[in-house]
Amino acid sequence: MDELVQQYLDYLIIEKGLSENSLESYSSDLAQFLSFLEANKIHHLKDVETVIILAWMVSLSKNGLSAKSRARHLVAVRGLYKFLVQENKGVKNPVKDVEIPKTGLALPKILSIKEIESLLDAPDIQDPRGMRNAAMMEIMYGAGLRVSELIKLQMQDINLEANFVRVFGKGSKERIVPIGSPAQRAVQAWMKSGRPFMLKKASSKFLFIARAGKPMTRQSFWKIIKKYALAANLKQNLTPHTLRHSFATHLLEGGADLRSVQTMLGHSDISTTQIYTHISKDYLRKMHQQFHPRNN
Repeated sequence: MDELVQQYLDYLIIEKGLSENSLESYSSDLAQFLSFLEANKIHHLKDVETVIILAWMVSLSKNGLSAKSRARHLVAVRGLYKFLVQENKGVKNPVKDVEIPKTGLALPKILSIKEIESLLDAPDIQDPRGMRNAAMMEIMYGAGLRVSELIKLQMQDINLEANFVRVFGKGSKERIVPIGSPAQRAVQAWMKSGRPFMLKKASSKFLFIARAGKPMTRQSFWKIIKKYALAANLKQNLTPHTLRHSFATHLLEGGADLRSVQTMLGHSDISTTQIYTHISKDYLRKMHQQFHPRNN
């Protein structure tokens, strides 16, 4: 059980970009959950049923935890099981029918357009790895991909003539997302010069490769983002997911409708996409205060 939980925590760092404090909270809550299971002689996460989850929630209440704290614990465990199902770990989700009290909305961190430009300009595109890194960041921001989707892109998934990328998201759902000219040029340069140089005599079906034609990993791309964030002098804690958040927010700020953004992000439920409208409302409020004549 500990190994599966650690895989989930690694996923939260790399894919979701959780802060150190949030990660400590998740780790602590999940450790308490595992202790409860072991005390009840349950030694595998696949053996947990909904009734066990409810009993655990009752035990948290008896131990004096507030509704908000119980909700936080439940969010951690629900996320764990969602991840395990997504990664085909042979478990069913016993938490999906357990309601979580609303405890407020955490807004994702984003970069300004100027900060995005600084980040995307950071790689040395005369170097093969720099070409690859530039193309990966351009595609991630240009199409709003998840890092897991980015590293799984195959050669056949990119169409540089029509300027779109085919993505297989959660549940292997396929979607087609347009890409802009900068992403198109960066990928073209990588495919023409950088990729053949790095492949040497090897072969690979993946668009983005590491040494000896091996596919990129989440951890590798996370390190790439950190490297260029430092080079671009970006202060905030940057993760690969920040590019996806920025993609969605910048589209909405530019006037895109919510349904279109939902489709491009691959969200099955529009309520997931609606979190970005809160950010855009803040942006619009600032613009109104700055430029409307009756605000002076």
